[in-house]
Parts: sequence; structure tokens; C-alpha cells
Amino acid sequence: MSADPQAAVVSTAGTAPPDGGPTAAVTSTKRRAPSLLVLNIATIFLGLGLWWLISLTGLQIPSPVEVLLAGIDLAASGILLTDIGASLTRVLTGFLLGTALAIPVGFLMGWYGWARGLLEPWVQFFRTVPPLAIIPLAIVLMGIGEQPKIFVIFLAAFLSCVISTFQGVVQVDRTLINAARVLGAKDGTIFARVVVPASTPFILVGMRVGLGSAWATVVAAELIAAQQGLGYRMQQAQIYYDLPTIFVGILVIGLFGLVMDRVLLAIESKLTLWQERR
Repeated sequence: MSADPQAAVVSTAGTAPPDGGPTAAVTSTKRRAPSLLVLNIATIFLGLGLWWLISLTGLQIPSPVEVLLAGIDLAASGILLTDIGASLTRVLTGFLLGTALAIPVGFLMGWYGWARGLLEPWVQFFRTVPPLAIIPLAIVLMGIGEQPKIFVIFLAAFLSCVISTFQGVVQVDRTLINAARVLGAKDGTIFARVVVPASTPFILVGMRVGLGSAWATVVAAELIAAQQGLGYRMQQAQIYYDLPTIFVGILVIGLFGLVMDRVLLAIESKLTLWQERR
């Protein structure tokens, strides 16, 4: 006797999944999400309250209200937007250039033994040299324009991302590669369908680390040679003991860094849906 397909579909849709199944896991994740958001909001207010209390102890730390007023004044005068634009342009340019080069170099080092032998010593050598130590040399060779600032940011982002990409390739499960070879896949297919997806989480972690290095480096570069930028503004404020302006720079850098990190985290979640998460 033949079964009714429509009835089967309805029956299947109305059947509750067993405990611990995929649907239950998704539901559990959705239930945890609001609690995490609540914790995020709570810790922000807790931090602001702690900051306010510390400002009342006489440690010469400006209160949140003083910093907010200083930020409003800087924004109204156009100085804050100009500085944000200058620093953001340098960070994005150096970060994107460094990442764009780091990913193929990391793949080469991880996939080909000859590339690893040629490139890894140099990568490890420069990785132990802080990008901040390169700033004086970059200024002497490239002047005090935008080139040295972008170069040191590029170097910081490149070194962070290339190591993560390399590690992602060499840690791909050999069983997956061997299984693909048994099924008749060529090297190009294995690289595109196995190695690249398996390395994606490592690449994105390297990009997140590189982004933090880029912001740290741009501030240091602007402290040495710049006429605009958040680091330059903080240095000028330090000369005049303008603590609220210094705090404005710190908060703006932290907020932009946090937002950009969350964007990368969202991209990672979309590209690694196959990965088991906690």
C-alpha cells in the first residue's frame, strides 16, 4: 500500500525532534543569545560606574561626563572627524594590503615545502622584530608622509595573518586529504575544496589579531610623525595635560576596534557554519 507523501510531510513536520538533536541545539543557542547580550550591556554599565567611582577618588582621572563633553566639543569643531578619517584610512589601507599578501604567502608556505623553506625563516625573523622598531627606519627611508605609517601597519597585519594562515594549512587533517585523493581529486581540487575551507577559521583569527596590531601600530606611528590622527591628537593633549581629550582618543580607538572585530567575527560565523561551536 502506497503512503501519502503529503501526509508524510505533515507527520514529519509535526514530530518533535529527539532531545539533543540539531534543532534542540539551535534552540539552545538562541536561548543563550539574549543572556549574552544582557551580560554585555550589564558589563558596559558596570565599567562606566566603576570609572565614575574612580574619578571621584582624586586620582585626576576625568569623569565620563567630562570625556563626553570633550568629545562633543571635538566633534563640533570637526577635529574629531578629521582625526578619525586619517587614522581609519591608514589602518584599513595597511590592514587590507597586509592581509591580501599574507593569505597567499601563508598558503604557499603551508602547501609547498620549498616555499616554506625559503620564506619561513624570514617571516619568523621579522615576526620577532616589533613593527614599532621599524618606524624610525621607515621614516628615514620614506619620509614623514603617509607611506611609512601605512608600511608599518601593513607589516604588523601581514606578520599576524601569515602565521595563522600557515598554521591553518599545516594542521589540516591528513585523513581528509587522503580521502580526497582516494576519490580521485587532483591537488587543485583538494586545495580549493579541503584545505581552504579548513584553513578559514585560522585565517580569520589571524585577521582579528592583525587588526589589533594595526590599530596599535598606527597610534605609535602618529605619535612620531603626523599632523592628523587620533594618536597625534592624544600626543598634543598630553603636552597640555588635557586628560579628557586623551580619553576621547582611547575610547574612539577602542570602539572602532571593537566594531571592526565584531564584523570579522560575523564573517567568520558565516564562513564556518560547518564548524562545531560551543
